[in-house]
Amino acid sequence: MTVDPGILSADMRALLEKVAAETGPQPDATLLPPAEGRALAAQNNRRWNVDLPDMADDRQVTIPADAALGSADVRLRILTPHAAESGTILFVHGGGFAFCSPETHERCARVLANEARMRVALPDYRLAPEDPYPAGLLDTVAALRAVLAGMVEGLEGPVLVSGDSAGANLALAAMLHEQALGRWLPDGALLFYGNYTTDLTGPSYRRFENGPGLTTARMGRYWAWYVAGRELVGDPLACPLAASDAALAALPPLYLMAAGVDPLFSDTVTLAGRLKALGRADCFDVVPGVTHGFLQNTNELAAARDALKTAGAVARTIKSQTKA
Repeated sequence: MTVDPGILSADMRALLEKVAAETGPQPDATLLPPAEGRALAAQNNRRWNVDLPDMADDRQVTIPADAALGSADVRLRILTPHAAESGTILFVHGGGFAFCSPETHERCARVLANEARMRVALPDYRLAPEDPYPAGLLDTVAALRAVLAGMVEGLEGPVLVSGDSAGANLALAAMLHEQALGRWLPDGALLFYGNYTTDLTGPSYRRFENGPGLTTARMGRYWAWYVAGRELVGDPLACPLAASDAALAALPPLYLMAAGVDPLFSDTVTLAGRLKALGRADCFDVVPGVTHGFLQNTNELAAARDALKTAGAVARTIKSQTKA
């Protein structure tokens, strides 16, 4: 693989070239039948989930389906670091609403748990296209409600919600869902390179249309699976950038992180700009020279480890500012 060295960092470029040399040409998972694409995504993520940081505890519980909400049974993977202090991070994995699982994001979650010194719980939500919007969102809401209500033994507050890519969308949408109903919200959120709108015409969608890594066309296919033919660009629970100023202004503290070489970069920039215009003081970081999904690469990429160290520090700061 040959890429522009002026766009990618040297380490990111070397890692992409190494992976390409080891794996050879790969099919586009979004052009395969969903089950096959999901299996390919799981296979490709195995290389990032080796040499796992040791945890004091690793367990699973099931949050029962809530018929009134419309959620299914939700498996919750709970990771407790050895240096755990108070607090819980509900981490919603990415994968275009269609791929991945708590297991594909395990190393990332373990590193975050260690850096934040907090328990990290990963919900295994329903995936598109078999279960399109709002299935995954409602499962995320069910998990958030259970944690906030103290229904999961050992998961104490303060509570933060987090997610990467589509998981960041679901995390933010879950807060907007609960806010609209006047229900409890988490104490803060860590949102990593999220996709917040079906409008794929922003500057970064054009600049990084063909990658490296995620492409605009692939993002479009993920969205097509998730929205299942519906026009949802104006629905803030599907496209959080459609949220009103009042709704955004009333959210808890947010930490936004964007990857510098990513079609989704514009989504985070737009969200950060709206929050700033509302007079909020949310943190917004750009990690230059890295591609979408780079937080998966903690075993081989220093930038990923450094980014999660920063996120962990922000989580601890939000926790320290939360009233008991």
